[in-house]
Amino acid sequence: MIRWIVSSAIFAIYLLELSSGFKEHEFKKCKDTGFCRRHRTKSGPKFDVLHETASVSGHELRATLRNMDAGKTFNLIVRAHSSGTIRLLLDEDLDPSVTNGTRYRISPEDSVTLPSFETTVTPWKTISKTTKDIVVVSGDVQVTLTFAAFKMLVVVKGKPALSLNSKGLFDMEHFRLKEEGVECDGCWSETFLQFTDSKPHGPEAMSLDIAFPGFEHVYGLPEHATSFALKPTVGGEPYRLYNLDVFEYLDSSPFGLYGSIPMMVAHKVGLTIGVFWLNAAEMFVDVSKEGSNTATQWIAESGIVDLFIFTGPGPAEVQQQYAEVTGPTAMPQQFSVGYHQCRWNYKDEADVHLVDSGFDEHEIPYDVIWLDIEHTNGKRYLTWDSHLFPKPIELQNDVASRGRETVTIVDPHVKRDHSYYIFQEAQSEGYFVKNPQGGDFEGWCWPGSSSYLDVTNPTVRAWWAQQFALDKYQGSTEHLYIWNDMNEPSVFNGPEITMQKDLIHHGNVEHRDVHNLYGLFYHMGTAEGLTLRGYQTHGEDGDRPFVLSRAFFSGTQRVGPIWTGDNTADWKHLAVSIPMLLSLGVTGLPFSGADVGGFFGNPDAELITRWNQLGTYYPFFRGHAHLETQRREPWLFGEPATSRIRAAIRERYALMPYIYTLFRHANISGQPIMRPLWFEFPDAKELFHVEDSFLLGSAILVSPVLQQGVDNVDLVLPKGARWFNAHSGEETQGAGKPVKTKVDMESIPVYYKGGSIVPRRERPRRSTRMQMKDPFTLIVALDGNWSAAGDLYLDDGRSFAFLRGQYTHREFKFEGLKLRSAVHNSGSAVVTSVGSWAPAQDLEVERVVFLGLPKTGKGYTARMPDGTEVSLEAGAASTKFSQAENAWVLRQPKLGVDADWVVELVAHK
Repeated sequence: MIRWIVSSAIFAIYLLELSSGFKEHEFKKCKDTGFCRRHRTKSGPKFDVLHETASVSGHELRATLRNMDAGKTFNLIVRAHSSGTIRLLLDEDLDPSVTNGTRYRISPEDSVTLPSFETTVTPWKTISKTTKDIVVVSGDVQVTLTFAAFKMLVVVKGKPALSLNSKGLFDMEHFRLKEEGVECDGCWSETFLQFTDSKPHGPEAMSLDIAFPGFEHVYGLPEHATSFALKPTVGGEPYRLYNLDVFEYLDSSPFGLYGSIPMMVAHKVGLTIGVFWLNAAEMFVDVSKEGSNTATQWIAESGIVDLFIFTGPGPAEVQQQYAEVTGPTAMPQQFSVGYHQCRWNYKDEADVHLVDSGFDEHEIPYDVIWLDIEHTNGKRYLTWDSHLFPKPIELQNDVASRGRETVTIVDPHVKRDHSYYIFQEAQSEGYFVKNPQGGDFEGWCWPGSSSYLDVTNPTVRAWWAQQFALDKYQGSTEHLYIWNDMNEPSVFNGPEITMQKDLIHHGNVEHRDVHNLYGLFYHMGTAEGLTLRGYQTHGEDGDRPFVLSRAFFSGTQRVGPIWTGDNTADWKHLAVSIPMLLSLGVTGLPFSGADVGGFFGNPDAELITRWNQLGTYYPFFRGHAHLETQRREPWLFGEPATSRIRAAIRERYALMPYIYTLFRHANISGQPIMRPLWFEFPDAKELFHVEDSFLLGSAILVSPVLQQGVDNVDLVLPKGARWFNAHSGEETQGAGKPVKTKVDMESIPVYYKGGSIVPRRERPRRSTRMQMKDPFTLIVALDGNWSAAGDLYLDDGRSFAFLRGQYTHREFKFEGLKLRSAVHNSGSAVVTSVGSWAPAQDLEVERVVFLGLPKTGKGYTARMPDGTEVSLEAGAASTKFSQAENAWVLRQPKLGVDADWVVELVAHK
């Protein structure tokens, strides 16, 4: 009993410290980290390529690299791939007398990269070889490997794209025996606050010197609450990639947050490239600017150099090349693209029913209600508090009767309680992470004393997946989905609120090697559990999993969505959500969002309204709040705020066909949902720094209001396109620079790009499931040539039947005053057959709105597929477009969604 009281007191202290907000001194900076101190901005030892070893065999350029100071050798391999990706591998040529182990390497078996990528190799052609260098080429990519000192230059279509070790900062520490009396900063042991890392393998760090000639802007390296275009860091703190539970994080900081993707995208006029270092250890990245050039230094604590260079040459090609390596985005359930309502915590079943009915009472659509940790029996996950939630199955079925789903939280810490079946079985099977002495690691989190599943072990992940079967997870139904929180992993009494690095995982791998992978592995195991459950309950076509994760790494996009963690209800956090989500999008993780309204604090009516107006266009749209905040369901702010929030959420549902189609493109080719302006206008230099506006797909530009009490915004509409106000239909010319534009509280500036066709569903419904039989409206926004194109993807919104062709994907084109519908050609090897989803045969286009048609004195007539003619109405497509001078509406055309047809417009002069 005394031990329990003491432990509970310690736990209470941790909770008190966490609740008081971000404590900078509890987290490391470069100066507190030996490997970063040893390498940052310091020239490494001289490395030479032994020229006699450099040779080309098929798709591989091989050579031996020597540390000329230490006499140690490393194996260098440069591979060419058919998509234009270059892969560079550097591993140590180990001396058995020094170590009987190997450096940790992430392999395809770890499910980060796709095994299929290994088969995409293509031959190098040797252009020349001298005693100075070797030059090889593959397609549009040329690589020059300089021997002394080691340097590698990549040229794409004749343009210098990337230089490795041009500043001489490359270093790769070799394995060694500990020598008494030899100084080595933080190599063999390191202490931070009260925590000591034993570092049994000694120094293993690497420094990569990567320069981007002619590139003024680089992007990526999520997750950081800072600008989209990465700022210079030399003289300040470098960007850090180390997954941590950062309570109430700061904006405008390079500090690493909950997830890590070690990928950077460089963009300039005429060329986009990307670099991705497949390494899950702690990493620091410096950025420096020298005129029109950008230089970077990447420092990782352990592992090997496994560097992918994506040579584009455009933004879309870089995204597709990255997706070829780590996979495209999983096709989500349609409900998950709707609005989610979450709070820590909805306190009991009556509370859930009250919130659920409140949405219907106020005619606001939503799809998912969430339950946080208080729904469990004493923080034992996969259980229910029998007093607060005595009838969980009835609750879920009642919510589902209105087309909605329920989500419960499941975290990776397992309460150490021998009466808890999860702990008892996992302990008996040896499934927990081990301490250096070989026993189960014990840390503290929400339940108190906890152990953590070693999800790096495929056997443990498979066991964990089985726990989500309906007969295992008592009280669950097929309408219950999962939220993985705290999976960085969060350990309240650990260094930096996480695991110490010398803990041991499957295969005798240290935690330092796999830290940034842990959250992904836990996410994978949970999603696999819902997938298995889906096949058990739905049969052949199963049920796509929905699992939200806080921690992430490369490959997370194949598993499920993430969100940006514990933000705050203030205007700065509203604004920084845009660059955070753009960074995730261009590094291959597009299904992401920020807590609408801010997790901490209490937004006023203006802030919550503006945040919902922006959240409408987030890929993942969820309102969420801390336990100690005031209740903030959308109707609690009174009028006119409730009406404005209702309009914003309804707009999300009207755009569901367009957004779901964007997810299909992400599923096929890895394209981001939320895009920087330069993604679609890659040669417009004036857009390279813009981060307060963005594109949703290619067709919709969003310019949110990010400041309190303003009546205008600086609107940036790119030149070279026509732009149509999505609320009024009026055309505005793109200036390519900020233009003062009036705003009111009813909406934020949103524009259709000329040349786009956007499918919508305009009828208000309570959820996405209730929309499934609704007809469509097509917005046809014409470019300067009076043409436009778009597409519409449909499936059952739930199962894996789309993988066997049960889907409908149509493309729409408007040219020469003719609107056509035909089967969409994806142009991707991922889609192997043209699909047909039978229910689409009963769906129709009920209205077509044309924006930007040539002026005509007597209007237009539409010649329908059956030869009949229908007059178009001028102006009012809906009340929104009543002021549009060149808006014309075709009503009730009864055009089949799943049919080929042509509608011809005839102008009457």
